[in-house]
Formats: sequence, structure tokens, C-alpha cells
Amino acid sequence: MIRFQNVSFAYEKDAVVLNGIDLEFQTGLTMLLGPNGCGKSTLLKLASGVEKPVTGQITIDGHDLWKDEVMARKSLSYVPEKPDLTPYATIREILNLVCRLRNEPLVKGMEALAFFGLQDLASRTVRELSLGQRRRAVFAAALVGTPQHILLDEPLEGMDRQIKDEILEWIKGHVEAGAVVVTVSHTIEPLIELTDRAVTIKEGTAFLYSKLPADPDQKLSLLDYLAKGII
Repeated sequence: MIRFQNVSFAYEKDAVVLNGIDLEFQTGLTMLLGPNGCGKSTLLKLASGVEKPVTGQITIDGHDLWKDEVMARKSLSYVPEKPDLTPYATIREILNLVCRLRNEPLVKGMEALAFFGLQDLASRTVRELSLGQRRRAVFAAALVGTPQHILLDEPLEGMDRQIKDEILEWIKGHVEAGAVVVTVSHTIEPLIELTDRAVTIKEGTAFLYSKLPADPDQKLSLLDYLAKGII
């Protein structure tokens, strides 16, 4: 479980993005929905430990993300929308580091690169890759090991049809295995069947929809409304 307790955040002193968030992300897939700029990606950055809250506490399975970092981040996997990687390291070096951090054999890193068709680019540095290749490299790192808390920001963006299908199967497998999966996605339809809950953000406040309609059409209609900021 990822738990937010009275979490507030602002990039600037007088520009509050999130205000007093009390929220729990439980097992299954939760979609973060809402218009651009409402705070969805910021919420993921807070959950991943990329940004630190101004007030409040974030815990992962009871471990404080900023006071017990090793245990809190041990089972965490985060795929940001913008693939920010150190520009001078090679893709192989980055995946090898991820394998060591997750106590996985180095071959798992190469298998993850092969999943995204990047095995022939392993010796290239990040700055030599296109934006699409960087996104796939970031996602490859997420595939290493068996993370139990998975945060995905636009996971299907820029992926071809085959890779999209494989990513969806990967997400489905983790959901079925009991992982906590939280995703931001403008592409709703492929994730409809897997989605258990939805969260939308309006004026800095998070609203949780824990019981979604069983009917697929009604479910899509509700999620579409939430994506447009209609609550």
C-alpha cells in the first residue's frame, strides 16, 4: 500500500499544487485522471520519492519514503513521462546498476532491453538515443525484478502496437500478482478492463472513486468524464 497522509506540495511558495492529500493506493490498478496541469504527474513524483512533500507523510507498506528510504523504495518501480537519465552512461551500465540494486543477475537487464528491441543499442550512451528509445530504456529498467509498487506516467505513449500489447500484459500480470499499480494515461480504453479504481485531482484536492461501474461502457463513460475534469 502507498499511503498519503495530509500531503501538500508546491513548486513555488504561493502556487500550491496539492493540498492536504489523504489517499491510499491499494493492490490493483488505479488510474490518475484529469486535465493537463491538475497535478497527476506531481502526485506520482511524490509517490516515487522524486519530489518531497512540503507537509505530511508518504509511506510504502508502512515505511516512510523519506525516513526509511531503503525499505520504502525496495519494491518501488517508477516510469516517468520524461525519460531523465544520466546522459553519459551507456544503456548497459544503467541496466546493470538497476540489476545490482534489485539483486537480480545482470542478464535480466539485457533481457529487459531485448523486450524493447534495444539490445543492439546497449553500448550507446543515453545522449545518443532518440526520445522514443530513451522512454523504452526507462521502461526496461522497470521490468527488472518483481516490483510490488509500480508507478507509470503515460506508459503507452510513443510505443508501437506490439510493444503496447506486451506492456499491457506485463501490467496485467503484476495486477493479478497483487501489485499496487498507479498509472497516468490519456489512453483510457486499453486499460479499462484492468482498472479497479480512479483518482482525479481538482484544485489541489484528490477524489477517490473506489467503486467503478461493472458495465464496460458505463465505466468508460465515468473515466472519460474524470479525465475531462468533470466530477
